Amino acid sequence: MKLATTALVFCVAALLALGMVMLYSSSMADKGMHYLIMQCLWGSVGLVSCVIAACVDYRLLKKLAWPILIFSIVLLVFVLAGPANYAPRINGARRWLNFHGFRFEPSELAKLALIIAVAWYGDHFQRKMHTFKNGIVLPGIMIGFVLAFIFVEPDRGTTILMAGVTGIMLVVCGARLKFIVPPGALALAAFGFSLLYDPMRRARMLAWLHPEEHKMDIGYQANQAMLALGAGGWTGVGLGNSRQKLGFLPEHHTDFILAIVGEELGLVATLLVVLTFIIIIACGLYIAGRSSDTFGLLLASGLTSLIGLQAVINVGVVTNTLPNKGLPLPFISYGGSNLLMMLTAIGLLVSVARKARPVNANVSETVEADAIPSPQLS
Repeated sequence: MKLATTALVFCVAALLALGMVMLYSSSMADKGMHYLIMQCLWGSVGLVSCVIAACVDYRLLKKLAWPILIFSIVLLVFVLAGPANYAPRINGARRWLNFHGFRFEPSELAKLALIIAVAWYGDHFQRKMHTFKNGIVLPGIMIGFVLAFIFVEPDRGTTILMAGVTGIMLVVCGARLKFIVPPGALALAAFGFSLLYDPMRRARMLAWLHPEEHKMDIGYQANQAMLALGAGGWTGVGLGNSRQKLGFLPEHHTDFILAIVGEELGLVATLLVVLTFIIIIACGLYIAGRSSDTFGLLLASGLTSLIGLQAVINVGVVTNTLPNKGLPLPFISYGGSNLLMMLTAIGLLVSVARKARPVNANVSETVEADAIPSPQLS
């Protein structure tokens, strides 16, 4: 467990360091030190939150699961219905709270809140998760209620991400696939139907399916990202020498920062970033597998799935393997809210690792303090 925790912390530190360097490199031409200073400030707060989460017993979250979820829902409602000076519409979406220049994205808090709530639910109803009612209907209502607010912001990427994360958690807890697949397919069909009435996202899908036909309009961003990755070759054009960051690639410091990494540092560095995320996922899964209780198992599984799926989606978008979703690359992309929540998630993983079962302990020897005693055979 010590090796897994050490590797986890080392990989996150490496990604943070790379993110700071690439953030300054990608924005120095137009914003100078601004983005770097803001990211450092958010990172400092995130590191404090990470240390606190790592030191506190994660099982305390069982008592705080619902208050945290309710608080996150209140923020989601406020960002949709609040006054424009506090909840501004940016690029056609209302996702941020703005207090005198301090901007926070409530959906980032909702990600953690929903994972904690589903972990609490799975721990509380673990012996009934095989039924349709307790395994799908009740958690589906809770998950769908929260995701509905995120969907109408609109933030389709986060909606898809959290639907996948919570689905994985339900499967881990014992929900049967035969109950999950039909509602999942229905939700996917409904999502596809919604694209028919969303011109911008329908255009993104068309640009993804026919990139050459749309490389100068809606597919311009994806095309420029591919040009950046191609220009970098194996070893890159050199740190600070990116051409695409000079007004050619939109959002080069946020969702598409990996393209700048590929252009300046090359394919080797890009593959190392991907390998680092794979190690983080492996460490998270190992911590989940060695957790001392069901709540820890589900919490660690959800947090690991969150980091892993978000990284996969971002890499897929940058390489044009997936349609543009607008999700940042964890620990590297500019974005204070996401960085704060991701570092908090790492702290919670470390907390789960601190209470994990010894390597030589059998699963049957570990009994939760609040577990229901199994019936005795006469």
